[in-house]
Parts: sequence; C-alpha cells; structure tokens
Amino acid sequence: MSDYDDEELDDLDLDSEDELDDDDDLEDDGTDEDDDDDYEELDDATDEDVDFVIAAYREDGNPVVVALDLEMANDLDEMINHLRRLPGEAGAIGMLSLVEEVFVIVRVRGAIVQVFLSDGAASDEWPVARDILDYLGLDEVPTEGEDEDEVVPVGDSEILRDLGVGDFDLEQLAEDFDTASDEALLQLADRIGMGPQVRATVQEEFED
Repeated sequence: MSDYDDEELDDLDLDSEDELDDDDDLEDDGTDEDDDDDYEELDDATDEDVDFVIAAYREDGNPVVVALDLEMANDLDEMINHLRRLPGEAGAIGMLSLVEEVFVIVRVRGAIVQVFLSDGAASDEWPVARDILDYLGLDEVPTEGEDEDEVVPVGDSEILRDLGVGDFDLEQLAEDFDTASDEALLQLADRIGMGPQVRATVQEEFED
C-alpha cells in the first residue's frame, strides 16, 4: 500500500512541475542577458555623418566613379554585393568617409574581397565598422599598447598595393591625426590615378 494518498501525490506532481518551470525561466533569463551584453544596437550613419561613399573602377582603361546609396555606408554586405556587379576590369573599389574621422576601403575582384578600416575602435560607433570586424572574424579591436586613444587600423593594408599604395603608406595615412578621413581618401584616389574623377563626384553629389 502506498505511503501517500491521492491528494498528496497531486501536490508532489505540482511542486515538481513548478520547479521545472522555474529552472526553464532561469535558463531563458541567462541566455537573454548574455545576448544583450554581447550585442549593442548602433545607430545608422545619416546623411550628415557620411562625408561621401563612392565606387571607383576602370572600364576600357578609363576611370569611372559613381556615388553610392546611403545604405551602403551602413551595411558592408550591401556594398560588397554592389561592387561585385560593377564592370571593373580589375574589380571595383568602394570608399567611405564618416564624420571626417574614419575611412573604409572595400575592394572586390571576383571572388576576392578585401577590406580596410582606418580605426578599429569605430566598431563601437558605426554599423559598417562593426560589420568589418565581424567579416574579419575579430571579436574585439586589436590593441598595440596601453594608449586608449591610439588609432589601430584593421583589415588588409595591402588592398591597394598593386595600384601603387603600399601597406606602410596606407597605415601611416590612417594613423595621421592631422589628416581628415575624407581628405585621406582623396589623397589615395590621387595615388591610384582616379583623383580628378573622385573629386568631381564628391563635389557634385556630397558637397552643398
């Protein structure tokens, strides 16, 4: 004969179910907190934040430069997909400058995609910069010392090597506090033989 009557058995079953529900709630709460800690929503760059975002390529040997939509200043995948569709003989190069402080270079040649971000710390402010760290498989911004204000470029610093801009020159330009990011990209455009076309597009599409 059982030591418990029917009413006592029902109470035991209810207590067990409550304990299981409590355990599930604890597991769900922990997961949600971890997700919130790992991901912080960033505001998209606006028209006022974007100095310019352009694509440059060569067609029949002639430089062609076009302005890109604002969404490509906030989404790395969108920029890559658009650059891949351009008819550049040696691929296409995307250039983006934000608030005269941060610049991004994306180069697409068929299946080959190269990216460069002038300052990894920008991933705390701009969605496209965070996209670049994700694309590179970086969980956090690399550091080169204890100076929190130090600019640390990330990505492929040889992205323009075949066009005459070596890794040392590109990194030095990224770390130059005295040169605004939009001006840095204009200097790079001059170096790769597309300066006049880039300047004309920027002036026409992005300057008041």
